[in-house]
Amino acid sequence: MAYYLGIDTSNYTTSAAVFHSETGRIAHRKKLLPVAQGALGLKQSDAVFAHVKQLPQIIEELFFDLPPVQLAAVGVSARPRNQQDSYMPCFLTGKLAASAISSVNRIPMVEFSHQCGHIAAALYSAGRLDLIGKEFIAFHFSGGTTECVHVSKGGDEVFHTEILYHSLDLKCGQAIDRVGGMLGLPFPAGRELDALSLLADKRFPVKTTFKDGNCCVSGLQNQCEKLLKQGESRENIARFCIDSVCKIVEQMAQNVREKYPNLPLIFSGGVMSNSLISKKITEEYGGYFATPEFSADNAAGTAILTAVRNGVCFE
Repeated sequence: MAYYLGIDTSNYTTSAAVFHSETGRIAHRKKLLPVAQGALGLKQSDAVFAHVKQLPQIIEELFFDLPPVQLAAVGVSARPRNQQDSYMPCFLTGKLAASAISSVNRIPMVEFSHQCGHIAAALYSAGRLDLIGKEFIAFHFSGGTTECVHVSKGGDEVFHTEILYHSLDLKCGQAIDRVGGMLGLPFPAGRELDALSLLADKRFPVKTTFKDGNCCVSGLQNQCEKLLKQGESRENIARFCIDSVCKIVEQMAQNVREKYPNLPLIFSGGVMSNSLISKKITEEYGGYFATPEFSADNAAGTAILTAVRNGVCFE
């Protein structure tokens, strides 16, 4: 039996997962990093410290619920994206743990980007692991990334990614968290903002700004602040925020459909777990959304990519 361990230590979540290549099942555990009330994220030094405290517990819980296993390899998210200059200190925590596990168990250790892990997790959740090694379009909308990328067969990263469209300023996840913060919601605010928006009794016209296919998001925060000062309800502001992000996804999907009309669309990242966005985009453009547990930060995709790097194929 072949088991592959994946570790991901993002700026939001400590996570670890084991993929069993024979059954196709994934066991995973994750825990949000602690953020003080009213704060909108963590400094990298605080994120690293939180991972140091949480990762041993996460790995212990993961393997406690599994039968005794012999790992074939360990993989880790070592950087945010595939780009050469992509770097974030919090990923060093996972890399340190993966290196130690590799050395003690005398098994290979492989490195991937956090973004590639998101894409693989979305493929797994959507039942489309057969797309690995093929061309498709992936949307990655999260607290740190708002991108539409062309994905093709890669080498060590498994996926070769080329950015087609992106945000020119604020990221959609950042906007959601900032609006959530002004409405008194805990960080990260995506889940609570989603629930609040479903209670809205009013909709507002949405206007988005694009330049050469790339979106500008900062105006969304300003518009929500204006509505709040005008006395608009929290529920209606939340709905306006979600409608605005959904409009950005729609426009980007339309742009990429015109350029690549026949390629499958995959949607990943915490923003894409929003119920209104996934419903609207699926109805209009089709494509595949991960379930919420595999949309938000997780190590499942990294475990799957580790299996692929060690010869596991999906047809």
